[in-house]
Amino acid sequence: MDVSGGSGQPRSGNDKPAEHPAGPTAPTTDPTHPTGPEPHPGTPTATPQDTDDTGAGTSDTTPTDAGPGGTSAPTGDTGRTDTPGAETASPPQTPGTPAPPETTPAGTGAQHGTHPEHRSLAHSGIAKGEPLQPRPKEPGGGILMGRPFGVPVYVAPSWFLVAALITWVFGGQLDRVLPELGAARYLVSLFFAVAFYASVLVHELAHTVAAIRFKLPVRRIQLQFFGGVSEIEKEAETPGREFVLAFVGPLLSLVLAGLFYLAMKPVEPGTVPGVLLAGLMISNLIVAIFNLLPGLPLDGGRMLRAVVWAITGKPMSGTIAAAWVGRALAVAVLIGLPLLNQSGALGGSSEDTGGMDTVTDALLAAILAAIIWTGAGNSLRMARLREHLPELRARTLTRRAVPVETDTPLSEALRRANAAGARALVVVDAHGNPLSLVRESAIVGVPEHRRPWVAVSGLAQELTDGMRVSAELAGEELLDVLRATPATEYLVVEETGEIYGVLSAADVERAFVKAMARPS
Repeated sequence: MDVSGGSGQPRSGNDKPAEHPAGPTAPTTDPTHPTGPEPHPGTPTATPQDTDDTGAGTSDTTPTDAGPGGTSAPTGDTGRTDTPGAETASPPQTPGTPAPPETTPAGTGAQHGTHPEHRSLAHSGIAKGEPLQPRPKEPGGGILMGRPFGVPVYVAPSWFLVAALITWVFGGQLDRVLPELGAARYLVSLFFAVAFYASVLVHELAHTVAAIRFKLPVRRIQLQFFGGVSEIEKEAETPGREFVLAFVGPLLSLVLAGLFYLAMKPVEPGTVPGVLLAGLMISNLIVAIFNLLPGLPLDGGRMLRAVVWAITGKPMSGTIAAAWVGRALAVAVLIGLPLLNQSGALGGSSEDTGGMDTVTDALLAAILAAIIWTGAGNSLRMARLREHLPELRARTLTRRAVPVETDTPLSEALRRANAAGARALVVVDAHGNPLSLVRESAIVGVPEHRRPWVAVSGLAQELTDGMRVSAELAGEELLDVLRATPATEYLVVEETGEIYGVLSAADVERAFVKAMARPS
């Protein structure tokens, strides 16, 4: 998840409600009341419910490269979703600024599960029952080539590098097979590179169609260095569907290899069409076999994960088993691929293998091994992420807020917030409709002696539709909404349209980091 800015303190992570700092005890003279969760000493916090982890089968925050034609399971990013990975430093405490509560490990909510007894006269400006829809944004990731089945297909910049490499290597082979082509061999080689990646796209479309058939959202397809990746944002509900979702990609590659083999039959060997068809047949066969290797992040790893999931009933167990097999495969590729080439087992002659070929083989093996090892590690991290996502709840992470009108001096707004034990300010109009959120970082930047002359409206960020968040959101759904509209603060509202409080992106980051730090 991309979370921008914000530096607020996390709410309490223990089983007691967060205690607000001592401040003026006299009630505020402002006719409005603070919004957000009321602290009730002794009231236990709502305990997050566990849900199944998703492992490698979803997109969620950062998708893993699946090698040639493989799928990644983001997450969320999701999709290629970036997750918050580092804590944000808290701002220096300045006089007059609403003091944060005692900082304790975040990750669980500090509020009680019931709705607060008092609500502001302000409302969110959204009609009751109207769904909160984030603005859809393009995932990006390269050059948009089209939208088959409604899914954007991107070509990453790294594809041009590998296309040039394929053109150069295949051109050298054509020079030995068809020397009469001369320089034109590189045009034929470029056509082969494009046709090969078209086959990889078909492989990825197979995953996409299966995902759509199972009602799983697909964020995008990306063609990149060493293959393609389909970013499926949700996990399959059953191990059987997970197995099918992973198997259809290699199956389509095998079908393509068979079709190219049949197309070779009527073509004369030693011609340009014959050489191209033979190359495409062999390359699709390699893609299918490589992706059937039983280790994450490859399709075969997801199939293994599905089998272990079906046997144990635990998706996490399947992810762990498939990820460690993937790491073992990475080591085997690193050591075994150069040795196989040296021995001539892959079709070459051991006598013709020179020093440059040895270096090239070792470099290729190292890159492939790094992709597999990294992908296996990412799959484990994504599984842990999915396991802890239910702990992120908008209601428990929300700060209490005080509504203030646009011309209210900052010093007076902060006095009201301190008196109410609130930690956020919502700018409203004369009718109580929220207009903007006062940015915490902007408050810190105003010297204390200037605060009586600075209006809160000059420090606020205007509310957009995507900055209104339902108090009922939790887990992956919450992260998706925040990712769709990056901001430092969000207005949290009830289903009735009433303001519940303000959610700081920094609080979500800290809760996420603390949750990920706990053992599974």
